[in-house]
Amino acid sequence: MSKMVEVVIDSVRVSLTNQQRIVVLREVNSERYLPIWIGPYEAEAITIALQEIEVARPQTHDLLKNVLNALNARLLQVEVIALRDDVFYGNLVVELEGNIYNIDSRPSDALALAVRAHVPILVSREVMDSASIQPEHDVEDQEAPPSSEPLAPEVEKGIEDTSEERLSVFEDFLENLNLDDLPGTSSEEGNEGPDEDNPDKTK
Repeated sequence: MSKMVEVVIDSVRVSLTNQQRIVVLREVNSERYLPIWIGPYEAEAITIALQEIEVARPQTHDLLKNVLNALNARLLQVEVIALRDDVFYGNLVVELEGNIYNIDSRPSDALALAVRAHVPILVSREVMDSASIQPEHDVEDQEAPPSSEPLAPEVEKGIEDTSEERLSVFEDFLENLNLDDLPGTSSEEGNEGPDEDNPDKTK
């Protein structure tokens, strides 16, 4: 397996114009970011866990966590292991009775489970090298102009070093991304976004 790098969930965002969701992963001790477009239900599941919102009944990812606990299985970490045909592939690393199991997963589901189980999130270095984005070094020296397309909500739980200045700079960076240059993006106007059955795509 290729070398892995640890990331944290930097933010979960929704575009107010087209309602598409994106989770932004940030490499630990680095300013490299990995954006993954995800479905609305997965985005909500991640946000609820990050904000520690109590729900009356277990959601799907709570249920999966409870099943693992009931079986005395332990989730060790979750991984984003590959990017093929503009689709990210995830992996759950589970320990049961001394054996290690690798379970195929969509990254969005893996992330929703990771924030509930409080386990590390790792990304293949090959994926980070090919799909990550990085703000220009001089953008921090400039005042961010007003956003032409606001993004909301900004998830602050689980974000490291979240000063308002850093967030505004990064929001401006995301707003000015040329999405056509990123894998998995249609250049046509009115692109409907990720496939409902396969939302974990780059964009």
